[in-house]
Amino acid sequence: MSATPDPRTTTATGADVRVRFCPSPTGLPHVGLIRTVLFNWAYARHNGGKLVFRIEDTDAARDSEESYQQLLDALRWMNIDWDEGVEVGGPHAPYRQSQRHEIYREVLDKLVAAGAVYESYSTAEEIDARNEANGRAKQLGYDNFDRDLTDEQRAAFRAEGRQPAWRLRVPDHDLSYVDLIRGEVTFPAGSFPDFVLVRAGGVPLYPFVNPVDDALMGITHVIRGEDLMPSTARQLALYSALVDAGVTTFIPRFGHMPLVLGETGNKKLSKRDPQADLFLQREKGFIHEGLLNYLSLLGWSLASDRDVFSLDEMIAAFDIADVNPNPARFDQKKAEAINGDHIRMLDADDFAARIVPYLAGAGYIGEEPSEEHRAIIAAAAPLVQERVQLLGEVPGMLGFLFVSDVSYAEDALKGLPANAAEVLTACSRALEGVDDFTAAGVQAALSTALVDELGLKPRVAYGPPRVALTGRRVSPPLFESMEMLGKDETLRRLNALVQHLG
Repeated sequence: MSATPDPRTTTATGADVRVRFCPSPTGLPHVGLIRTVLFNWAYARHNGGKLVFRIEDTDAARDSEESYQQLLDALRWMNIDWDEGVEVGGPHAPYRQSQRHEIYREVLDKLVAAGAVYESYSTAEEIDARNEANGRAKQLGYDNFDRDLTDEQRAAFRAEGRQPAWRLRVPDHDLSYVDLIRGEVTFPAGSFPDFVLVRAGGVPLYPFVNPVDDALMGITHVIRGEDLMPSTARQLALYSALVDAGVTTFIPRFGHMPLVLGETGNKKLSKRDPQADLFLQREKGFIHEGLLNYLSLLGWSLASDRDVFSLDEMIAAFDIADVNPNPARFDQKKAEAINGDHIRMLDADDFAARIVPYLAGAGYIGEEPSEEHRAIIAAAAPLVQERVQLLGEVPGMLGFLFVSDVSYAEDALKGLPANAAEVLTACSRALEGVDDFTAAGVQAALSTALVDELGLKPRVAYGPPRVALTGRRVSPPLFESMEMLGKDETLRRLNALVQHLG
């Protein structure tokens, strides 16, 4: 029979819900990290509760200010806000672990006074030797040897110059909790030994400071990845001691989100996988609405027959209890398709503004576009908004509008029919007589000259002029492109390809 979850577990709902996002500032932000904050953020917003953003920066060898700034950049780009924490402050400041060492010392003193922790002098070598002597498997680790040291034994160790670590006295009974996503989970008594909270020399460890911060900041729901689930047993044990010592009054609820797998195999999506690089996805041209929509589908869904929805719709419907515990696979193509749907949902002016950095990055315009370039972008943006899945595709589609000399893509030249020069010459003759150089006027003239008179199929007829104008096999609508370039430039480009084919 399983143990009963601790009755001191929080029953907080609604506006009393408090969740947290607590990354370490190491390396680049990845999509799994953003999925974590997204689910916490959506749960807080759905309930009218609060999201706390704190930084776990006690690993001086790996943490960096650059990574911290990248975390801020990532959240701001994704339009995920927080109610308390770094940059915004709050009643539980400071929100960086590196600034909270005095707080941890005070909590340790309370645990010492309550008898929840004890001094441990055993070295790794001594633990291994005892396990071997007692026929105990080495991988079982610490044997709780120091639990019952006498005052004389402790004094002797100190006389040798040893400094104690502090270990939690783990309960001798089963520990159970009801996972928000996975249901009841029980850790049998004896499944893990007393563990170190503070190293010799006074260095507090993650298994100590993380739950202590949650306790002091009133976190009611800990929503995190499945890979952290084994540590829940230690957190429950520590939380019980924190309540007994008067540090907090309740134990939070835990929910463990499914793993995100790579596109092939059954391995967790690695930080080294290209799909995991959040900023690489931004470079490709994801918009935050599309990427967040897709990330929400990695374990959750709005409806079985609907993959595309707004963040407001997600917030209105989101409940962590509806998250599927089974692993979710990151599908780059599906992510891009959903992003394309969100691009098409943007207002025309919004879309035009968002493509400016990509055109500038490709060198077609300045970071602050000229009035002439702004006019071209405004006119051209609607021609490609329906055709792209990523903003990064736009420079390749519209770059021809900002250059005087077109570069012909190799695949575009190879795809030209044998009579391409003849088709281009016919195009020029037909367009020279067009006075109404609009998309409709151009289409009528070319349809008569190429389809009716030369008997060409439209796919064959319009391929050569498309390459002449844009240098590509795929482009914005041909006739609208000609109208934007104007009659003289269109004719010049048609003749230029004829000469190139020479």
